[in-house]
Amino acid sequence: MAQTQVALIGAPTDIGAGARGASMGPEALRVAQLQAVLEAQGVVVHDRGNLNGPPNPWQPPMGGYRHLREVVEWNRLVHEAVRTELAAERLPILLGGDHCLAIGSISAAARHCRASGRKLRVLWFDAHADFNTSVLTPSGNIHGMPVACLCGHGPPELTGLGGTVPAIQPSQLCQIGIRSVDAGEKKFVHEVGFEVFDMRYIDEMGMRYVLEHVLAGADASTHIHVSLDVDFLDPDIAPGVGTTVPGGPTYREAQLCMEMVADTGRLGSLDIVELNPAFDVRNRTAEVAVDLIGSLFGKSTLMRKEPAASG
Repeated sequence: MAQTQVALIGAPTDIGAGARGASMGPEALRVAQLQAVLEAQGVVVHDRGNLNGPPNPWQPPMGGYRHLREVVEWNRLVHEAVRTELAAERLPILLGGDHCLAIGSISAAARHCRASGRKLRVLWFDAHADFNTSVLTPSGNIHGMPVACLCGHGPPELTGLGGTVPAIQPSQLCQIGIRSVDAGEKKFVHEVGFEVFDMRYIDEMGMRYVLEHVLAGADASTHIHVSLDVDFLDPDIAPGVGTTVPGGPTYREAQLCMEMVADTGRLGSLDIVELNPAFDVRNRTAEVAVDLIGSLFGKSTLMRKEPAASG
């Protein structure tokens, strides 16, 4: 069996965020030994370095969006980089950077799946639904809008990035860990109708049940894209994010998510975003994130042998 080949793509920008610092995320992940952790799982790692996009001008919103021109350029660069790696049968790992960059990475994954006849399934691990529009939020911060843009609601420069509008259908997306949603955003999510497994649902049903549900039916033709916002985690274990929301998954719940995705063998692309070293404690959040990525690639705490099948 051929070894998994991955490509690390750094996108050092906080262009879509409301706080500075996510631009330092790619280097924090490298300092936390991401490449070594992956190689320990038998993965061949190609570090492509960092994309070179426009600087953050730190301006107020214009026409409902902050830094739209720069956000479009960063996402164009991400889109092309991810497409290139997927075409070469390497698994792209986007090192963010803020979550607006998922517009570029997921639209590239969707484009690749359309061309190759594969079924895309997006697992969005986040404290926030990221389904705002310029009408719903006065901040204009586009890191709160990527899911809306991917589903066709947003400026045409972003909604059309992947060659079709919308880039994905709501039925292709599942959100897990949500616990901070604006009132207007919540109404819009219900109108559009993608699956959301918020923290109350997880508390009631359990993380295993949720992951079994979202992974059901993933077969050899399924491409799973994991978009992991580090604020998905409870801030007690992951303080290094710009928008902490209490009450997130525990370390073990998060590990279970990654291990169950790994068990499918269908992971095709990955975002790790919103890591903000400016708010971190001795790179602790980056180390937790790298640990979770290791689990996505087969690092497991499982010691108990499964019983042999009878028959």
